[in-house]
Amino acid sequence: MTLRRTALETLMEITDKGAYANLALKRALSGLEERDAKWVSAAVYTTLDHLLYIDHVIAAYTKGKLKPDIRGILRMGVCQVLYMDVPDSAACNESVKLAKEVGKGALSGFVNGVMRNICRNRDNLPPLPTEPLKRLSLQYSYPEYMVREYLSMYGEGFTEAMLSAAEGREMTVRAQYPYTSDVLEKELDKREIEYTRGQLCADAFRLARGMDISRELLFTEGKITVQSESAMMVCSALDAEPGMKVLDTCAAPGGKSACIASMTQNKACIDAWELHPHRAELMRRTFERLGVEGNVYVKDASVHYPEYDGEYDRVLIDAPCSGLGVPGKPDARYAKNDEIIENIANIQSDILDACAPYVKPGGTLLYATCTISERENQRQINAFLERHPEYEPGSLESVIPKAMWRRIEGGCMLQLFPHLDGTEGFFIAKLVRRA
Repeated sequence: MTLRRTALETLMEITDKGAYANLALKRALSGLEERDAKWVSAAVYTTLDHLLYIDHVIAAYTKGKLKPDIRGILRMGVCQVLYMDVPDSAACNESVKLAKEVGKGALSGFVNGVMRNICRNRDNLPPLPTEPLKRLSLQYSYPEYMVREYLSMYGEGFTEAMLSAAEGREMTVRAQYPYTSDVLEKELDKREIEYTRGQLCADAFRLARGMDISRELLFTEGKITVQSESAMMVCSALDAEPGMKVLDTCAAPGGKSACIASMTQNKACIDAWELHPHRAELMRRTFERLGVEGNVYVKDASVHYPEYDGEYDRVLIDAPCSGLGVPGKPDARYAKNDEIIENIANIQSDILDACAPYVKPGGTLLYATCTISERENQRQINAFLERHPEYEPGSLESVIPKAMWRRIEGGCMLQLFPHLDGTEGFFIAKLVRRA
C-alpha cells in the first residue's frame, strides 16, 4: 500500500466513520519507517486542520455530491498544494494515481481536471464571505456553532487571534519523582536536544523536536513522561501536599494522578477512578512505569457513593469534555455539535454534584476541562455554586503567574488560550468547601 493510500484511508476513517485521529493514526503508522510515518501524520493532520476551507475550494470547482473516495483524494491533493509545499505537478499526478489505486480509475480524469484547475487558479481561489461568522468558520476551519459562541463571548478580533494561533504540536515532557527537572535539564543539554522551559510551569520541557518515546530509556524507566504544560498547571492548581488524601475522579490514562504523585513526592494517598475497565488497566500500567503509589478503581464519577463523603482533602474533576481547546485534535471540531455539547455539559453537572460531598470541610474541589466553551466551563461553575452554597470560590493567585491574576473570573476561574499562553485551551476552577 502506498503512503498516500495509507493517509487517505486514515483520513476517511476519521472524517467518514468518526474515528479518533490519534487512534486511527496509531494503527496506520504501525510498522512504518519514521520518515514515512511523519509524512502520513502530517498529511492527515494538515488536511483536518484546514478541512472546511479545503472543502470551500473544492466546491467551487466541482458540481454535485462527490463519492467519498474521490472527495478524500481531492481533499488530500488540495492540502498538499496549498499547505504542504508539494509541487503542483506531483500533487496532481499522485492524486490521479491514488484514484486508480483505490479502484476509481474511471474518475481519474475528473480528479486530474479538478486538481489542475485549482492549481492554475491558486492565486485566484474563491473569495471568503465577508460576514464574520462564515468567514472565520471557513478561513480557520472551525464549525459555525463554535465560532458563533466565541464571537458572542470574545468579539471578532480576539476570536480571530485565537483561531489563527499556531497549532504547536511540539512534545512536552516532565520529570517524574524521584527524577528531577534539574537532572533532566542536564541530560537534554548533554544530548544537545533543544528545548524551552515552560512559562506557566517551570518543570515543563518543550522539545524543539520530538523523540521516539517508546524507545527512550528515560521514558521506559519511568524517569520522564509526556504531559502538556497546561495539564501540569491543573495539577499545580490542585495544591496537594504530602499526607493529603486525593481523589482523581476521571483519571485515565493517569497522567494527572502521576503528576500529583510527583509533586507530593509520592507522599499523598491518591485514589484514581475510571469508568472503563480497559482504560483503568492502562492507568495501572502507567502507574507501574512511573512508580506511582496510587489506588485504581473502576467507578462512575457521575454516581454518588455516600461512603466517600468527607473523605478527601483534594478532589480533582478533570471532566470529560468537548476537547475544543486542544489544537492538536482538529477532529474534535467536526465530531461535535450543539446537541452533543449540551449532553456533555449535563454529564459534567452530574459529576460535579456527585463528587461535591467527597471533599472535607476546608478542602478543595478542582474542576478542569481541555476546552474553550462557556457551557462547559464558566456557566457550569456558576450554576454549581448556586446549587451548592457549601462551596465558595477558591483563590488561584498562589498557583498561577501574577501576570494572569487579572484574567481570573469570579474569583476562582481561569481560561487558558493558545494565542495568549502558548498552551492548549484548558479551563481551571478552584472551589473550597466551607469549614
